[in-house]
Amino acid sequence: MPRTDVTQMPFSKLYPLLVNKAGKKGRSREEVDQVTAWLTGYTAEEIARLEESDTSYGDFFRNAPALNPNRTLITGKVCGVRVEEIEDPLMREIRYLDKLVDELAKGKSMEQILRA
Repeated sequence: MPRTDVTQMPFSKLYPLLVNKAGKKGRSREEVDQVTAWLTGYTAEEIARLEESDTSYGDFFRNAPALNPNRTLITGKVCGVRVEEIEDPLMREIRYLDKLVDELAKGKSMEQILRA
C-alpha cells in the first residue's frame, strides 16, 4: 500500500491528532491553537474554520497569513530528524509545528515554546 503524502492529507484529520497528543499530557486545545497561531499567523477562529473545511495540510501551511520569523529558532529532533536540517521548506514548516506540540506535551512553559 503506497504511503500518503502528509501535505495532501486533510487538515481536519491531522490537527485533532496534535490536539489529542497535547491533551494526553494535560495540555489544552487553546494551547495548541496558541502555538499554531504563533507559528502561522492564523487566529484560533481561523484554525477552527479550517478544521471544518477540506483544506489540505500542505495548503494550511502554504496559505499561512504570517509565518513567524522566529520559527527558525526551533531546533531539535522530530521522528529522529533534526527540524533545522529538513531541506524541503514545506516539510520543515510542518515539522516545526510537530516540534512545538512535542514541547507542549513535554510540559515546557509557553514562554520557552514561543521562543520569548
